[in-house]
Amino acid sequence: MTVGGREGVSWPHRVGAVPRLAVRRQKRPADDLLAAAVAAGGTAVVCQVLAGMGGVGKTQLAAGLVERLWQARKLDLLVWVSVGSRDGVLSAYAQAAAEVTGLEDRNPQQAAERLLAWLASTGRRWLVVLDDVADPQDMAGLWPPDTRSGRTIVTSRRRDAALVDGRQLVDVGVFTALEAVDYLRTRLGEQPHRLDEADRLAADLGYLPLALAQAAAYLRDLDLTCAGYRRRLHARRLDRLHPAVLPDGQQRAVADTWGLSIDAADRQTGGLAAIVLKMAALLDPNGIPIRLFTTDAALGYWRRQLRREVDADDVHDTIRALYRLGLAETTADPDLDDQLLRVHALVQRVVRENTDEPVHAPLARAAADALIQAWPETERDTATSRLAQLLRANATNLTAVTADHLWCTADGTPAAHSVLFRAGKSLGEIGLADAARDHYQQLHTTSLRVLGPDHRDTLIIGSDRAGWQGVAGDPAGAAAAYERLLTDRLRVLGPDHPDILTTRGQLARWQGAAGDPAGAAAVSEQLLTDLLRVLSPDHPNTLAARHSLAYWRGAAGIRPGPPPPPDSCSPTGCGYSAQTTRTL
Repeated sequence: MTVGGREGVSWPHRVGAVPRLAVRRQKRPADDLLAAAVAAGGTAVVCQVLAGMGGVGKTQLAAGLVERLWQARKLDLLVWVSVGSRDGVLSAYAQAAAEVTGLEDRNPQQAAERLLAWLASTGRRWLVVLDDVADPQDMAGLWPPDTRSGRTIVTSRRRDAALVDGRQLVDVGVFTALEAVDYLRTRLGEQPHRLDEADRLAADLGYLPLALAQAAAYLRDLDLTCAGYRRRLHARRLDRLHPAVLPDGQQRAVADTWGLSIDAADRQTGGLAAIVLKMAALLDPNGIPIRLFTTDAALGYWRRQLRREVDADDVHDTIRALYRLGLAETTADPDLDDQLLRVHALVQRVVRENTDEPVHAPLARAAADALIQAWPETERDTATSRLAQLLRANATNLTAVTADHLWCTADGTPAAHSVLFRAGKSLGEIGLADAARDHYQQLHTTSLRVLGPDHRDTLIIGSDRAGWQGVAGDPAGAAAAYERLLTDRLRVLGPDHPDILTTRGQLARWQGAAGDPAGAAAVSEQLLTDLLRVLSPDHPNTLAARHSLAYWRGAAGIRPGPPPPPDSCSPTGCGYSAQTTRTL
């Protein structure tokens, strides 16, 4: 019912508060795409949906377009709606209806209908911006009409079919590396010393516009350089690194940006989304094979956490919920019969920092178990090679963010998880001997600290490190390493332990390869004597030792020749089977 009227409106007219543009805002390719879409007439799609994760600058893109159109006098009516909820839309529509028609309705729904009818019939040029649509259902029956004179812009983290069908989807991503550094330069360039390590800071923040803006304000407030901010970023929680006053009228710090979306995804999936996201937060942000989340190890973990049945369909629906809510991206890999899940590094960090401590260790082991179950036995073709490459990257990230959780079993027994060995073996199998050597060197350093020098896994890692050192082109270094390892293993295990026999076989191999066939023959002769005593004359290891002894005796006293070719690219080749080595 109409209860009153207003004086006639003056044109052009604005309804609602347009957010202020960011200081020294960067122009982006999406600006031109959006401007071209809005300027198009005739049969062009008249509603554009700017979708992307929180913090990429969707609202800024919309505000930038509005200001350009307004300054160019290309609009008669602008209605900016900060959506929030259905009630927020109705309230904004009621205000707009009252202002443009001069009539006020007591019932907000009737007022909204009055506005929509006016928009559908007017010849005036109008633009309605629906900013931050959190739930497409809030817009049911409230979408502006499709007309030749009007346009609608929507910003949302969501990509639901109901939101994008019949509308043009404009995916908004993070800055490019160049855009991110240029942004920091424009904000900090008056004091060039602040730009020290700007490119690294941009990478650390995943090129996220919101994070870069808040970092620039923080380091200006506290008189820091980019390098100084990076040091704090690596040492403190993210929620401690935002400025006291957020820049550009922002309402949330980076650490608080994705909480509502995570809660929404969790509600839609019965609690599964948050748990899947916690595991994804431990893995490679650039690409996680989705099959990891449906391995027996992962499914078992989901079931234990939720105390209910969870199957592959539930996981699929959860991945889609994370995508629809702007928490993750999915992409097809051309070399792999699987899709990849990508979660921004800052989303991962926020999730990790808000995961309860007791969850960390079992979650890390479940992720490691899933990696092992997904790992191909051999890298025989393009697909398996690509899968192994992805799994190595994910294993590396998992190792980096889980502290020492992969160095004990579920019952607390100190031990190295098999994924640590599998990643190193995989590097060696594809011919990256230097990388395999470095991988085992890092493992050895950690194992000495966590497990101690006499733990069996420390000794096994030491053996693998020595073997790949030899394959990488340092046979003398490998021989010296195996000699030290033999001393350690004799002290811990005794002379007849299988690992001792393995170590002596490798010592002979690398002594000979280093140009000491006589020394290799002496070691092989003693090894053969002990194998005949411990095993049998026909055992494969005994026969391999006979072969090595004959070879090195033949090479002794003459110009040293190369050892027999190793089995595939294993550092434990030369015919002797290192059955106790974890990597084989």
